[in-house]
Amino acid sequence: MRGLRRRPLGEVGRRRVAAFRANRRAVWSVWIFAVLFLGTLPAELVANDKPLLVRYDGRFYVPVLHAYPETTFGGFFETEAHYRDAEVQALIREKGWLLWPPIPYSYDTNVRDLPGPAPSPPSARNWLGTDDQARDVTARLVYGFRISVLFGGILTVLSSLVGIAAGAVQGYFGGRIDLFFQRFIEIWSSLPTLYLLIILASIVQPSFWWLLGLLLLFSWMSLVGVVRAEFLRTRNFDYVRAARALGARDTTIMIRHILPNAMTAALTFLPFILSGAITSLTALDFLGFGLPPGSPSLGELLNQGKNNLSAPWLGLSGFFVIALLLSLLVFIGEGVRDAFDPRRSFRVDARPPERSQAPAEAVAGPTR
Repeated sequence: MRGLRRRPLGEVGRRRVAAFRANRRAVWSVWIFAVLFLGTLPAELVANDKPLLVRYDGRFYVPVLHAYPETTFGGFFETEAHYRDAEVQALIREKGWLLWPPIPYSYDTNVRDLPGPAPSPPSARNWLGTDDQARDVTARLVYGFRISVLFGGILTVLSSLVGIAAGAVQGYFGGRIDLFFQRFIEIWSSLPTLYLLIILASIVQPSFWWLLGLLLLFSWMSLVGVVRAEFLRTRNFDYVRAARALGARDTTIMIRHILPNAMTAALTFLPFILSGAITSLTALDFLGFGLPPGSPSLGELLNQGKNNLSAPWLGLSGFFVIALLLSLLVFIGEGVRDAFDPRRSFRVDARPPERSQAPAEAVAGPTR
């Protein structure tokens, strides 16, 4: 049974998993990151100014998914019901009840009846206080964490695909193609990325996908050097020459025979590329050239902390969330690096020799 369980991973895969598990910090980071990401992924169910479920007059309503007019609950207006209004809540409670999410605010909800002028300090009502526009900080952190991870993940996948394809073409064909690509990368990487992004962002109002495309123009070069070096090293191996002699196409040789070896080195860089993408988005939002105004952003929260030094909870909340997120990704990257390091994987797999227990008489000596 033990052999059957290990067969899908193989001997190499089993050693890599064992090497990753040996890094306890990386294992805990994976669990913490998974809990945070899966908890913020359905952000509308965690932080929203609409109830999750409403029972009124014997019927159930889901305001999170559908918009209901106020007349549905006995009101007078045909527009969508404002569930935080005391009158609307009183109408619903006369014939039913409301089920609110854990955080009864969305990222753009203006909190009313604050004890003082915004930004207000943390309280039982607003766990991390409000920002300078009377919006709940906890809700904005939930949405900002999700959009940061999704933006960084999409950018990492797209930039990795482009970088791996470019490095594979360079390393496999070599010659003039490799020389041309290297000169182009040298020129392209020397461009002032931040200044170009600021200029483009000042011309066109950046959205999520527009900003993603701008950053993709300069972030695809991260894996080119690693993949290119692996293809240059592997393209003259015997099994590659044999496949070429048997008439296999270049794309088949690149994808089936060489790319798996190159992915071993590329996978170790993915967590660090993800952290770099999140840092780029945070920096652009902090400078005001990122997502549209009003969007839930960690960088925008840091900017509010800089502009409101009398409200330290703004800067501290954004700082701790960003520091925690980047630290988790770095620790996961270290674990992946250890897993794909052959020296560490063989060292973890090695078993210490069992000590032979000598008889007690031999240890104590002959008895007289």
